[in-house]
Amino acid sequence: MNINLTLVAQAIAFAILIWFTVKYVWPPLLKAIETRQKEIADGLAAAHEGKSALEVAAKKSEATLNEAKQKASEIIGQAEKRATQIVEEAKGNASVEGERILTGAKAEIEQEVNRAKEGLRAQVSVLAIAGAEKILRKEIDAKVHSEMLAQLATEL
Repeated sequence: MNINLTLVAQAIAFAILIWFTVKYVWPPLLKAIETRQKEIADGLAAAHEGKSALEVAAKKSEATLNEAKQKASEIIGQAEKRATQIVEEAKGNASVEGERILTGAKAEIEQEVNRAKEGLRAQVSVLAIAGAEKILRKEIDAKVHSEMLAQLATEL
């Protein structure tokens, strides 16, 4: 066998192998590689978009949280203000009620004093009649002197 012929045959076989590889094996491999590269690029882009969306969502949630805290502070402030207002109203109502009770008590005391005075006037007039009766040792006509006793009672 000739070495040259073997080399030429091997070169032709190698060329046919290269042509076969380029024609039938290489395109599907390139297509698979390109598909894989595209998938990787899409995945990286999606990851980048997801990261930006996450940052935006974090900012939005922080803004929403701050807004909620502010609203909560406002509500608490309003509640405290309303509580103070209710306490003040209750104090005012209690003061008015106390004044009303005090006025009623004063009126009742005044009525009791007037009743006591009337009772004392009646007793004094009875005592005066009894004393005058004893002094004069005679019967005093109550009908005749009732007008004088009434005047005496008003003077006392």
